[in-house]
Amino acid sequence: MNYRHAFHAGNSADVVKHSLLIALVRALQLKESALTLIDTHAGCGLYDLGGDEAGRTGEAAQGVLRAFADTNPLLNDYRAAVEAVNGGLAVSVGAEPRLYPGSPQFLAQLLRPQDLLILNEKHPEDAYTLRGTMRGTPAAVHERDAYELWLALLPPRSPRGVVVVDPPYEQTDERARITTTLPAAHRKWAHGVTVIWYPLKDRATHVRWKEQLRRLGIPKLLCVEHWLYDGDQPDIYNGAGLFIVNPPYAFTQALPPLLEALRAALAPEGHRGQIAADWLGD
Repeated sequence: MNYRHAFHAGNSADVVKHSLLIALVRALQLKESALTLIDTHAGCGLYDLGGDEAGRTGEAAQGVLRAFADTNPLLNDYRAAVEAVNGGLAVSVGAEPRLYPGSPQFLAQLLRPQDLLILNEKHPEDAYTLRGTMRGTPAAVHERDAYELWLALLPPRSPRGVVVVDPPYEQTDERARITTTLPAAHRKWAHGVTVIWYPLKDRATHVRWKEQLRRLGIPKLLCVEHWLYDGDQPDIYNGAGLFIVNPPYAFTQALPPLLEALRAALAPEGHRGQIAADWLGD
């Protein structure tokens, strides 16, 4: 499944991913010690919702625009982060975002002085754009193979941190590379937090992959699945999810109401949708 960020910027998957990423990092920041935040597939960092790529799909209408039309305060942190790259637009007067921040921008907004941000993007053109987007932030930008970098940077300089693995799934072996790299990364940094994003298109494929990850025997592996429709829609995007290794207790305790807020805000017309979290490991 080809999932280049620019074509899907601000869709429902982004709303869920970025809302949970904010909550996760903030839960870790309840402790003062430094964090190293690593994004292995960083993309361009910022997207024009009115541009050709995003405009071609129009998926933001069912994602970020729904989140902005919603009034649940549990989505305030997410909306504020999007507002920040749009010049602090006022939601109260019905303004809609024109720009959408990728994960690098969300992470950069969360940085404290003691935290580090390392970004990686293999595509040369996207890496060039990313460097321009992140100018003025303390982020370090690499242009390397994501899976090689993932292992090479572990363990990071700070004992605590997060690795975000968010590939476009352009390559047919993407899931296999994740399945191979994850246990090696866990052996190098057993207490680190890892977030793996994935699109949901074919339920049977996802169930098989989830079982492969379960058999890795990694403790504290949480699976969050967001299914948009009440029944599978063949051959189309049905939702997305996250695998999270070692999520902090404060995050998991606050997760149920946040997931319900996201489900309610993003459910397509005529569908209730489903979003749930369950543990794959002990």
